[in-house]
Amino acid sequence: MNPLLKKILIIGSILLLPSLFYLVLITGKNKVKPLEIYGPKEVSLNPETGKTDTVYHTIHPFRLIAHTGDSVTQELVRNKIFVTDFFFATCKSICPKMSNQLMRVQDKFAKNKNVLILSHSVDPQNDTPENLRQYSMKYRALKDKWYFLTGDKKQIYDLARHSYYLPVMDGDGGDHDFIHSEQFVLVDNHGRIRGFYDGTSRNEVDKLMEEIKVLLFEMKDEKSAEKK
Repeated sequence: MNPLLKKILIIGSILLLPSLFYLVLITGKNKVKPLEIYGPKEVSLNPETGKTDTVYHTIHPFRLIAHTGDSVTQELVRNKIFVTDFFFATCKSICPKMSNQLMRVQDKFAKNKNVLILSHSVDPQNDTPENLRQYSMKYRALKDKWYFLTGDKKQIYDLARHSYYLPVMDGDGGDHDFIHSEQFVLVDNHGRIRGFYDGTSRNEVDKLMEEIKVLLFEMKDEKSAEKK
């Protein structure tokens, strides 16, 4: 093959990839490779259908306080796709980088009510709702989109370890137990974990945003199937 023609074909293929991916997504049924579902699962017999169902791990119930001062529970994210992280407001190392990346996620899906962000403080003793409200203003958090959560330390740490399966050492949630993770966790509208991403990496967060789109089209497919 002519070297120049080969070069043109390679460049053309690279330029067409994003368009092809988008085309696949908008064809109605999501035909891209489905995202992995993380966590333990059980296979059980459905007595109504006589078929086996797979029951996946889901995020545990919670009750925390938002930066607005409101009490929030898992009802906040019911039937929503959400991204979660664990941070503290006085952090000077990775947390500002993570919050800046979450601003990108927020801006990308600002008009989509099916996508939320939950940021959990790992220093609830100092991160009061008022302090978190100030922090939320610094990163221009949108109302009803990005929530900064505080509350009982043991509950927050249990969520990090046993709900979101963050790679942290075991502890008791006491005064000397401290979590600091750069991971973002993507959760689907059924409460299942669908991805982990380095929240300090722009490329990883780009991937996160693309995979949020995949989950949005999964939701669209589910709603279409329910109408049939």
